Amino acid sequence: MMTQTDQAQSYRPLSLADGIRSSMQREPTKVALSDPMSRRTYAQLVERMDMISSALAAGLGLGESDHIAIVSFNCVEYIELIAGASQIGVAVATVNPRFTPAEIEFVCNDAKAHVLFVDVANHERVLKCKFTHVQNVVVFGENFDAWLAEANPVFRESWIDECIPFTIPYTSGTTGKPKGVLVSSRSRVLTCYGMAVEYGCYSPDDRFLAVAPLCHGAGMVFPLATVFFGGYAQIMSTFDPETVLANLANDRITGVFMVPTHFHQLFNLEQNFLDLHRPQHLKTIISNAAPLPQITKEKIISYFGDGVLHETYGSTEAGIVSNLRPADQMRKRNCVGLPFTSTSVSIRNEQGQECASNEVGELFSRSPYLFNGYWCREEETQNAFVNGWVTVGDLARRDEEGFIYIVDRKKDMIISGGINIYPREIENVLVEHPSLLEVAIIGVPDSKWGERLKAYVVTLPGAHISVEEMKIFCEDRLANYKIPREVEEISVLPRNTNGKVLKTHLRIA
Repeated sequence: MMTQTDQAQSYRPLSLADGIRSSMQREPTKVALSDPMSRRTYAQLVERMDMISSALAAGLGLGESDHIAIVSFNCVEYIELIAGASQIGVAVATVNPRFTPAEIEFVCNDAKAHVLFVDVANHERVLKCKFTHVQNVVVFGENFDAWLAEANPVFRESWIDECIPFTIPYTSGTTGKPKGVLVSSRSRVLTCYGMAVEYGCYSPDDRFLAVAPLCHGAGMVFPLATVFFGGYAQIMSTFDPETVLANLANDRITGVFMVPTHFHQLFNLEQNFLDLHRPQHLKTIISNAAPLPQITKEKIISYFGDGVLHETYGSTEAGIVSNLRPADQMRKRNCVGLPFTSTSVSIRNEQGQECASNEVGELFSRSPYLFNGYWCREEETQNAFVNGWVTVGDLARRDEEGFIYIVDRKKDMIISGGINIYPREIENVLVEHPSLLEVAIIGVPDSKWGERLKAYVVTLPGAHISVEEMKIFCEDRLANYKIPREVEEISVLPRNTNGKVLKTHLRIA
């Protein structure tokens, strides 16, 4: 590990806590964070960060290479804990609070977490878990405050390697057990700077509404960047569409990150409510985590305006990879834009050669935002990296202007009659049918073709769709071999706790 004496005298490692501390020196009394129950000025935030660092280091003897875990819905304590732990090199495993007790137990044990922090809402569920390394369970509220009050001595800044893990978010586990993704302070600080360049909503004057779960990589980094640069982050514990829209309109919010399901809920509100709460200060909407259907994109632009929507593509492992900026939203359908700042993208065929324009291949990226690897999974780490480039198995193409289109997940590709078929292309078309809310396409065994296409659909109340109606709707939009030969109506698509559709469940249905 590189030490301070190995570096130029002016060198200082990149640190999110340092950025927050600098913002505090600018305006100590400015409110940095709030949630429905509490608020913190920058001075209070830094004070509590330091108390957390002291309580972990002096009180519990933790330091670099040690891990803790958190199971909590969004709250200001979440940000405090992440920042405070990072000052002494302790990485935080961010556990989805919607996990079952068995899943919580698996992640905490896998991460070898010494301490578990939990909110009141999840405390009872955590008590059902059998942990192998957790020695202390600290509950946010009076228990947490009492624990902090015992912190001694006062934290003193120390030299922490910027490349060691800062957080350990866990993957969705759609193809097996969740994997811990080792994310460094360096990658996250540089991501903050890249976001400030790209999104235009991260100045000290900006106000960000955090509605996505902080346990996810994207859900955390967007509000973290806000306090890193001295802005104000309003944290919502749960997503309620009426409250979100009211907050956007009434609290002078300039930036927000939402996923497609959030937009669907917003536009299900009464038109009168939408008209009365149209935001006036919003500069930036960032959409990520799942494909944004074109019909939803058009609704967003119609309601919020032309110059605000960004559709971002990335992964926990690679960070932000590309972004489609507002000016290109309507001219580039089903597109995820151009490579993010300081990012190189390579789309390669099965022989590892660069694909020609509009040729489909596997997407690789290289940037300062990449993860360190998977925790205790050396073989899977090696599979993710190829000479410094990272892949998560997404198939993509690049048009003549260099814009990137995600075609599908490599594991979801269907081969029918020897032809590669990408379900996402079909889903993008079918979701525009006036009777359909959601669509998932899978391949099912077929004695003649190897696989045939089956559509699982969620319809509007009282609506139905037959294979013949689907064929008529698709005949001018899709080649005949891409039109599903079966359709099954279901009430809801199965999803994991991160909101991703579980096609593995559909395949065994």
